[in-house]
Amino acid sequence: MKVAVFSTKPYEKIYLEKYNADAKHELVFFEASLNAATTDLAKGFEAVCVFVSDILDENTIEKLANQGVKLIDLRSAGFNNVDLTATKKHHIKVLRVPAYSPQAVAEHAVALILTLNRKTHKAYNRVREGNFSVEKLMGFNLYEKTVGIIGTGKIGTAFAKIMLGFGCKIRVNDTVESDDLKAKGVKYLTFDEVLANSDIVSIHCPLTHETKHLFDSLAFEKMKSGAMLINTSRGAIINTSHAIVALKKGKLGYLGIDVYEQEEKIFFKDLSESLIQDDLIERLMSFHNVLITPHLGFFTEEALEQIVKITLKNFTDFENGVSSENEVT
Repeated sequence: MKVAVFSTKPYEKIYLEKYNADAKHELVFFEASLNAATTDLAKGFEAVCVFVSDILDENTIEKLANQGVKLIDLRSAGFNNVDLTATKKHHIKVLRVPAYSPQAVAEHAVALILTLNRKTHKAYNRVREGNFSVEKLMGFNLYEKTVGIIGTGKIGTAFAKIMLGFGCKIRVNDTVESDDLKAKGVKYLTFDEVLANSDIVSIHCPLTHETKHLFDSLAFEKMKSGAMLINTSRGAIINTSHAIVALKKGKLGYLGIDVYEQEEKIFFKDLSESLIQDDLIERLMSFHNVLITPHLGFFTEEALEQIVKITLKNFTDFENGVSSENEVT
């Protein structure tokens, strides 16, 4: 199968070429993102392979369909950047990587918590400058703290088990309850109850119409004053402007994010020599109690290997007419 791979990074190309040796697909790599302005790059291809930073809206999909593209293969679990109504209309199949390494993202959420709490990033910079003072570096014990989890899918479940190891009390909210977690002492509560009782809240639900801006001014008011919020899921689950207000008021004590609602314009790019034209993220970066990482929760050797293997299998299954559980409908 001839595939146009968009938003390709050097590390992805290495893994894709390595594991494609057996799959034998014709992969053509483009550094450019796929959107309505770049669809001409997909001419002559049966499939496109995309990432979360690509924008597959109705206009883009219509252009792809007119060029003969029959498959959109996502190198991600999330598919909120794809207009599924448009793909259905134009008979384009959408496949994804539903699960690659839940531990990778769960462990990154823990890293954000520990860094924000124990301020290791600040201590590191101080020591490099010869400052060995511990003033203003005080943290708190995780032991016996209440951790709230929104979403107990594979990543949320992996995160819950890690936090249980720290001796935390786990309170979760999801429409589907896990008997495995309940057997470990995890309690399912309403969304409002989780917010009201948690010292730390970690987001692990998908982005849908219902969860967009789930964390807004009303949600922040329901949280414990000074609580920590972690998001390694999708950026638009948090209303950024409302989060800034909560931070300014001191209602939100800490914010750790690996995702951002306007990240497609910023993340995965080197903007060190540029002026960032995004006032919200600039404001977030000005807070001493905010930690931002550039969507690298998935970025482990094990996760990348799994993503590539499943992505290539999706091509093969489509080419052979095999029904796939990875199809997005």
